[in-house]
Amino acid sequence: MPVLKRLNALLARVLAALLVLAVGVLVLPVSLQIFSRYTSLIPSYIWTEEMARFCLVWLVMLGAMIGVRDGSHFEVDVWPRLSFRANALLSVVSMLFVLVFALVFTWYGIKFLQFGWNQSSELADLPMGWIFVAWPLTGVTWLLFGWERLQRDLRRVANGPLPGEDKPIERDLGKGSLI
Repeated sequence: MPVLKRLNALLARVLAALLVLAVGVLVLPVSLQIFSRYTSLIPSYIWTEEMARFCLVWLVMLGAMIGVRDGSHFEVDVWPRLSFRANALLSVVSMLFVLVFALVFTWYGIKFLQFGWNQSSELADLPMGWIFVAWPLTGVTWLLFGWERLQRDLRRVANGPLPGEDKPIERDLGKGSLI
């Protein structure tokens, strides 16, 4: 197994674990908000809304990273009955656009991180660098995952189905992505 593929597989497992952790962490401030709103058992904490928002940012970014790895992002099937190589070529073009956006996320994400590095959040006084780092990290991860997918799709364009791919997956209009 090539080094990039092994690195990406490990990174994907770590990201999936972080995604589960982020969902678990999100439950705490949201639950506190709900209980404090409808009962007088606990005080109304003001930091919980901010913490929930920050967790949601990370949930979106982690999900977007994993979506590029799995190819489970939203997909529009305009040409459902194309040959295997034509579908692979469309995947190459699509991945090139993803890689361009990954470069944009990385470049401007670094600038965004530099802007917010010394800031702290208003309510919880959390360092904003932990939030702003999500953008360049997402871009770099998209580059890693996208490059692996691009290489695979280029091999498919050149050689047809890869070993282990018995029957090419046919697209069917109206089915959308696998999710």
